[in-house]
Amino acid sequence: MTPEIHLKGWLERDGKVLARAEVERMLSQEPELLSRCGGEFALAWDACRARDRFGIMLSPEPAGTIVCNGQAVGAIDPTPPACDLEEAIVTAVRLRSDEGIVALSGGVDSSLVAALAGLECVVVGVEESHDAARAAHVARDLGLVLHTVTPTEAEIEEALARVVRVIPDPTNPVDAAIATTLSFVAAWAGEHGYTRILAGQGADELFGGYARYLESENLAADLERDFAGLAHQGVRDQRVAALHGAYFSLPYMDVRVVRAIRGVPAAEKVRDGVRKYPLREIAARHIPADTAWYEKKAMQYGSGIWRVIQRLTRKNGYKKSVQGYLNHISRAEYGIGD
Repeated sequence: MTPEIHLKGWLERDGKVLARAEVERMLSQEPELLSRCGGEFALAWDACRARDRFGIMLSPEPAGTIVCNGQAVGAIDPTPPACDLEEAIVTAVRLRSDEGIVALSGGVDSSLVAALAGLECVVVGVEESHDAARAAHVARDLGLVLHTVTPTEAEIEEALARVVRVIPDPTNPVDAAIATTLSFVAAWAGEHGYTRILAGQGADELFGGYARYLESENLAADLERDFAGLAHQGVRDQRVAALHGAYFSLPYMDVRVVRAIRGVPAAEKVRDGVRKYPLREIAARHIPADTAWYEKKAMQYGSGIWRVIQRLTRKNGYKKSVQGYLNHISRAEYGIGD
């Protein structure tokens, strides 16, 4: 008997996306094959549930786990054929490009995804923001359609109040600013009928993208720590996307890409004063060199959202304490008096 399934996201096996009927047939005839499936999914059938290897899709069970009747009975551990890093990235984007949009900020991470996916793109930035200008430049070079979301101060204030209700650490200024920026991408997607948003999250942690890595005394350890922290970021971002009926799809968190880049020594990721060196080398074969080697600000700064949050902080009497302002918003949102 074919099980009734509830599926959020998508599954693939050995580079082929599985249609819903194929998933149903697998679960009824060869359920052991589920453990070999990649993709980004939260799957429920009969008394069982399963979640993708890195927990990209939100679901109660741990990442990469198959649970039946409340007990862990297996693991999701796909082993696609080995490939080099470039092929891994190209394949990861291809598997995600049959629908959706790309969140494009103009940096190497999102620009490479946009070029390989060939989908319409969305950028968020206040008036005259760095990201809006940079994304427009990239989109022109690549011949892609770009939609620009230009939020007002009032819209940013409203979005900030919404995201602090759902993110795991609502009083963390960096998390709140990133979540607010992403919320405008997700809102645009939801309003235009899209559920999948391809994004570049994970690239900084995997390839060595943060500025602090240039001064790291133990780069390998720092990269491992930050990779472990991606689960927290994922919950933050997906909860924000879910407010608008969407989700972030992450090619750099594909099992192929993770396996390939984690085999590259840390010293090769940050070299000669250049961060994300392996990614930029690959990108330069698919996008213009000026974009492949461009050093871009983080999205909360490049979009101008952080600057507006600082202004709102001062307007509400908290001087320079963004965290104090976020504490105030959180208390108000959760109905707790000052």
